[in-house]
Amino acid sequence: MTEQPSAPVPPRAVLDAFEVAGTPVPLAGGQGRSVLVGGYVFKPAEGTEAEAEWAASLCEALAPGPGFRVPRPLRAADGRSLVDGWTAHAFLAGTPGPRGHWDEVLSAGRAFHAALRGFPRPGFLDRRTHPWAVADRVAWGEQDVEVVAGLAAPFSALLALRRPVRQDAAQLVHGDLTGNVLFAPGQVPVVIDFSPYWRPPLFAEAVVIADGLLWFGLPSGPTSGIPGGSTAAGGGHPDWRQMLIRALIFRLVAESENAGPGGRVRPGEADRYVRATEAVVRGPERRRG
Repeated sequence: MTEQPSAPVPPRAVLDAFEVAGTPVPLAGGQGRSVLVGGYVFKPAEGTEAEAEWAASLCEALAPGPGFRVPRPLRAADGRSLVDGWTAHAFLAGTPGPRGHWDEVLSAGRAFHAALRGFPRPGFLDRRTHPWAVADRVAWGEQDVEVVAGLAAPFSALLALRRPVRQDAAQLVHGDLTGNVLFAPGQVPVVIDFSPYWRPPLFAEAVVIADGLLWFGLPSGPTSGIPGGSTAAGGGHPDWRQMLIRALIFRLVAESENAGPGGRVRPGEADRYVRATEAVVRGPERRRG
């Protein structure tokens, strides 16, 4: 296993602009790019200034509700949400899932998406070109790509399984919930690192379960992979299998895009997608209570 690079540290000018003092302490998890300073989490922005401002304004506008919390954005003294490429938000303690918290991750995601219902679609989604944005469009048949040779066979198999579904329920969703819900005893779960997409909430749920099948050893019997009950994944929806297929395409294409042209994937990665696809195909189309 390669060592994770040291987290970047916000310059003193950035801390001064946000009126925060303290010694930066790297935070575990994510991509290793976040640091804690004076009770606030600082992180380099991944998008444009307009995207950072949109994300901050959205978090400020989210109505409080049961089932989830989001960290409050910190603004600089002059009102900016982005200073020299850095954003900041309040630190909320918790341990990330999903191990041992599959139901809770799904429940927090549903509460979060219910609160997002009615927010308009941001125009910048169409202009994004990062690997996950490309992968999202490919998963939904809006773009074609060639994947690296090591993933070509499972990619072709997944495309052959994809069928049309309705998208009339599309809205803002968090496309990377799996490791971005924090849990603390007696506290409401915290949703962090919002990755916005415009898809049905069921797709965001399918990404969580696809991640479980690929990397967390979820049981490969029922396609939900988690205990039944009111929060069972998919909720018996007739499009659930198709959402899982799209979620696997999404993760596979992102892996390929990150590898780059002529790049190589990690040993055994193709087999992960073969096994996950087989689990989806074997599972029931609908779950019964």
